[in-house]
Amino acid sequence: MSEGKSPRGTVLIAGCGDLGTEAGLRFAAAGYRVIGWRRSADKLPAEIAGVPVDLTGELPPLPADTRIVVLATAADGRTEDAYRAAYLTATGNVLDALDRAGIDAQVLLVSSTAVYGGDEGEWVDESTPVAPGTATAKILASTEELLRDRRPAAIILRLSGIYGPGRTRLIDQLSSGTAVLPQEVQWTNRIHRDDAAAAIVHLTTQVGEPGPVYIGVDNEPVDQGEVLEFLAAQLGVPTPQVGPASTSRTGSKRLSNAALTATGFTFTYPTFREGYLAVLNGDGVRHP
Repeated sequence: MSEGKSPRGTVLIAGCGDLGTEAGLRFAAAGYRVIGWRRSADKLPAEIAGVPVDLTGELPPLPADTRIVVLATAADGRTEDAYRAAYLTATGNVLDALDRAGIDAQVLLVSSTAVYGGDEGEWVDESTPVAPGTATAKILASTEELLRDRRPAAIILRLSGIYGPGRTRLIDQLSSGTAVLPQEVQWTNRIHRDDAAAAIVHLTTQVGEPGPVYIGVDNEPVDQGEVLEFLAAQLGVPTPQVGPASTSRTGSKRLSNAALTATGFTFTYPTFREGYLAVLNGDGVRHP
């Protein structure tokens, strides 16, 4: 389906990495022609027409029948420069390419719930004011503002804690004995990669009048310690010792997915239990 034209039109995945590839495969299965822009386009599966593109540089022309554009970029590192290039610069360049082509496509930006504040376990939903607490989160918020200013009808999907095939940080920490149970409750939120990809397709193809922002998380905010204890039991390794919370984490909040589920979206992995069991069973494919 990636070659030639499709009656349903073309979907462009700008930043076609692991998440973008999974979304692209789902678009292709639904009958769309899918084009993936990424530096190493030769790594993409046959269902996606890969085009080698540096999103911070000159972009190729877009097909006239482009109906959907998904901005699924990822920064090369945690620095401000890396985030500015991957999000702010890349988004502006893709929007310029759309304007040059005169294409009025549905645009969806994959953003992050890092744009919210919250560190006392409070509930957060789409009505919660954005309050980025780090320099990288501020760049994400600026990217959202840029998109909203130029494409008011665009969809912003804020994801949190993506895990799945190849995304096994907690499992690796437990296996290596470096995991630590937080001394205090540390609320976490997550979504399996496959559900995140399915949400992208759902919001752009199955929702008649999508809202401007959706939070993409599963049904159960959960204390990090509970997740580690569950995984330790599944792996047959000792429960980690209690220690200081990781300084790499920001915030401790509970995120609501009520707006997403109200659109009719259903989760394959509604909580971390089903999702991590699938990972441990080797279900799914890790995309390069």
